[in-house]
Amino acid sequence: MKVKSLIALTGFILLIGCDRSLERKAIEMSLENAIIDTHIDTPYRLYKQQMDTGSFEDITRRTSIHFDLPRALEGGLNVPFFAIYVPAVDETNGVAFDTANKVIDFMNAIIEENDRFFYFVRSPEDIDKSTFNKKVGIAYGMENGGPLEGKLERLQYFADKGISYITLTHSKSNHISDSSYDETRQWDGLSPFGVEVVKEMNRLGMMIDISHVSDEAFFQVLELSSAPTVATHSSLRHFVPGFERNVSDEMMIALAKNGGVLQLNFGDYFIRDVRNNPDLKVTIADVVDHVDRVVDLVGIDHIGIGSDYDGIPRLPVGLEDVSTYPQFIKELLVRGYSDEDIKKIMNGNILRVWKEVRRLADD
Repeated sequence: MKVKSLIALTGFILLIGCDRSLERKAIEMSLENAIIDTHIDTPYRLYKQQMDTGSFEDITRRTSIHFDLPRALEGGLNVPFFAIYVPAVDETNGVAFDTANKVIDFMNAIIEENDRFFYFVRSPEDIDKSTFNKKVGIAYGMENGGPLEGKLERLQYFADKGISYITLTHSKSNHISDSSYDETRQWDGLSPFGVEVVKEMNRLGMMIDISHVSDEAFFQVLELSSAPTVATHSSLRHFVPGFERNVSDEMMIALAKNGGVLQLNFGDYFIRDVRNNPDLKVTIADVVDHVDRVVDLVGIDHIGIGSDYDGIPRLPVGLEDVSTYPQFIKELLVRGYSDEDIKKIMNGNILRVWKEVRRLADD
């Protein structure tokens, strides 16, 4: 064998060995440390199956959707925030409060009937490390503040139901905030009621989710909030120019100054401009490019995971469902992120915000 060929072969073998070593380490990290994903839309997906067909998939077994217990355990997912999603039209039709309660009751029943596999997480203190790789702890966030229906006391009601964050609006501007998806901007940001919602959520120790809101509302929340805020499932506008649903560099810097965190959305059109370039192939590397830019802009303490599984139609190659978090971790290792930095992305940054929001309310 020629010397050049031998050197090339040796290099290839070393590369394969290194790749396998990183893959093993990524799997170990996923199983030994908490993975917290702040936005998974499984509840409404199952609820809609029940409404449409009279039955729904059993998530204690493998399913056709992005989340189920076997794949969550395989991927090391310990605490998904399940979104209690309420469509914008339900506020218009006067049934938003009713829908929220139905979805909560529906999901509660699934957790209670499968308590060998799931347990409910109301606070960071409820996360049970002894259950890692055996059970999944489920926290709740409510996607769309429409169910408040102008009644501030309903924040306490939903807090008592175990809702840890509320996304102020969704695809249409509502009675709380303008939406990034809606050309109608009736409030130029937050409504007068929305201002009171921010203050009351601070008082109650509920995280404020500023995904989906307009830019004006985003900055207003940061000015008003006495506690860190969170974008539970957003990515960076830098990589998808003109997509207001994502966060601009200026917004990311302001969010970090607030002490908040961006939880990265894995949806392909959040990661690259596939709407204008449908043939683009989106990969895990593209997702981690967003992590790199956040770190370059504001440091490692303001980025986490908010995949939007079961709420997004297309995902990057290699991140197709909840079994794939180790592949995301592996790419971070490839890029030279330290174990400590990766743990911050997996759980540390969002736990810091969640605990601080609750501590400030208690004080």
